[in-house]
Amino acid sequence: MAEFLTKKGRIGVIGAGSWGTTLANLLAEKGLPIDLWVFEEELFRAMQSKRENEFFLPGISLPDNIRVTLSLEEACTGKEILVCAVPSHVVREVFSKGRPYIQEGTLIISATKGLEDETYFTASQVLRDTIGRNLKAEIACLSGPSFAREVACKFPTAVTAAAVHPEAARQAQILLARSYFRVYTNPDPTGVELGGATKNVMAIAAGASDGLGFGHSSRSALITRGLAEMTRLGVKMGADARTFFGLAGLGDMVLTCTGNLSRNRNVGLELGKGRRLQDILEGMRMVAEGIRTTKALRALAREKEVEMPITDKIYEILYEGKDPREAVIELMSRDPRSEQEGS
Repeated sequence: MAEFLTKKGRIGVIGAGSWGTTLANLLAEKGLPIDLWVFEEELFRAMQSKRENEFFLPGISLPDNIRVTLSLEEACTGKEILVCAVPSHVVREVFSKGRPYIQEGTLIISATKGLEDETYFTASQVLRDTIGRNLKAEIACLSGPSFAREVACKFPTAVTAAAVHPEAARQAQILLARSYFRVYTNPDPTGVELGGATKNVMAIAAGASDGLGFGHSSRSALITRGLAEMTRLGVKMGADARTFFGLAGLGDMVLTCTGNLSRNRNVGLELGKGRRLQDILEGMRMVAEGIRTTKALRALAREKEVEMPITDKIYEILYEGKDPREAVIELMSRDPRSEQEGS
């Protein structure tokens, strides 16, 4: 794989949302030729003519060495490295269709955060289940505090690349590192991906708190207890507790729960103000991963017999119509216990 970086072979970026487009731009800075797969024909035509993703990343120009394509075959064929940047609920469908064109031994960097609806799999688990075993693909997971627009504007941040095999994480690190985009490695993909999924649910909770007019103390308490929920589930699933106090856990949690660019926080904010979920979604073009992830995360926690009270209440708000203020009262009225106890 190290030879690849000197050969300047093409890289395929699968998914042209704000994050996929940002990563394509970042990779193109090294002079590497990039094929960026676009799902929407209308977006493809606009990107072809204007050299800009005006739907998801307006105002940021595409470098000349990015080729946009509607063909999944073209985006996958002959690539030694692929980046998965599609929403979590379509990873299986997209990569099942792309599988005949993916060569053996490809490094796949997953930049998708969320859980699959039916299986509760993380993106890397879906990729491994879909293509990884037969094609002997190496999979690395990318996560951390990184709003797409801020990275596209080259604001400094740090993320982590996690993989079971250290060399896969190292190659992702080498490939993605920039002067404004510091990449660490981590041997705990389970923890990194669970952190990336769970923080979106907690961001809905934090947004709802803000929408209800509660203060910084309320938000801080939610972030802290949300981190406890994330860690409990992760450790039960074999993750390293230290991961959740790093970039993919606490780092991404703080960003997503406090930043105005957070789609999930903004969904919560509007719910807290009394708007209906359906009305909120009708006004959104981009995906708020936390909505679907809430359902899968709650089911996974129950399967693993892990208490996640904040997740439970967000589920009730999203899927059972519970009033956010009532949900807060119920959270605050639970039986008293030690901070070191389960919930």
